[in-house]
Amino acid sequence: MTTKHAYAYGKLGDHDVLRVGFGAMQLEHAGPADAVRVLRRAVELGVDHLDTAQFYGPGTVNDLIRTALHPYAGTLRIVTKVGAVTHPAERLAAAQKPAELRASVEANLRALDTDHLAVVNLRRADMPPGITATGDQVVDLDSQLAELIALRDEGKIGGIGLSHVSLAQLRQALPAGIACVQNLYNVLTRDHEDVLTECAEQGIAWVPYFPLGSAFDRIPSVTDNPVVIAHARRLGITAAQAGLAWLLGHSPATLLIPGTRDLAHLTDNVAVARIGLDHEAMTAIDALAGTPA
Repeated sequence: MTTKHAYAYGKLGDHDVLRVGFGAMQLEHAGPADAVRVLRRAVELGVDHLDTAQFYGPGTVNDLIRTALHPYAGTLRIVTKVGAVTHPAERLAAAQKPAELRASVEANLRALDTDHLAVVNLRRADMPPGITATGDQVVDLDSQLAELIALRDEGKIGGIGLSHVSLAQLRQALPAGIACVQNLYNVLTRDHEDVLTECAEQGIAWVPYFPLGSAFDRIPSVTDNPVVIAHARRLGITAAQAGLAWLLGHSPATLLIPGTRDLAHLTDNVAVARIGLDHEAMTAIDALAGTPA
């Protein structure tokens, strides 16, 4: 059996949130009516941490969020990401300059029809996977943080987050006051364990993206791993729930933002906030670090 998770809530900056939120990126591939249903059901299930970006769609996802949830409940924390834009040819490109970061924040505010975002994550573009900055898009971190601090001082954003950063970059950014870090991390891909450790020590929320892997850049699928499957079956949960529950059990700093277009998967995902794996499952999955795909 699984055990009820003792800590269903965690900290996102100054806010207590359910440790399982919702990542909205997949909704750009959903029908509008289905997307609205999923978003409204997520809030009904207690989700109060919603992750989005104006370049998802582009613009489509924020439009769906506004349609589904505006006016927003006072407990809903909307988090967005800047540092990239989608060009008309639907090619994602770096947008790292301070003026571009400000423009992206303003675009999110307009699209979501709000005057405040709980957290804005700066998506750096220094390393793969994904977009990498070249030419005049290679921008120093301090100048980017200065622009985000100005936006925070203006009351347009509540907290500053980082995405796709190294340990050195996180430490460089600490004086700015960092609410969360979003890096690639899951049961099978743990290259950023050092960043997670620093987040835990500093009281910063750790929000892993691709928590179950991804076909993108051939990141291994957690739900296809035989060890994960075997323990999930033994515990009477899904492989996805096992992979997500391991992340919550691995560090109290972890908040999750799994995305889905499916109502049943949404219910399964949110239930993970109150699932704890037993010692046998945690130990077996711990041992998967560095396992080949």
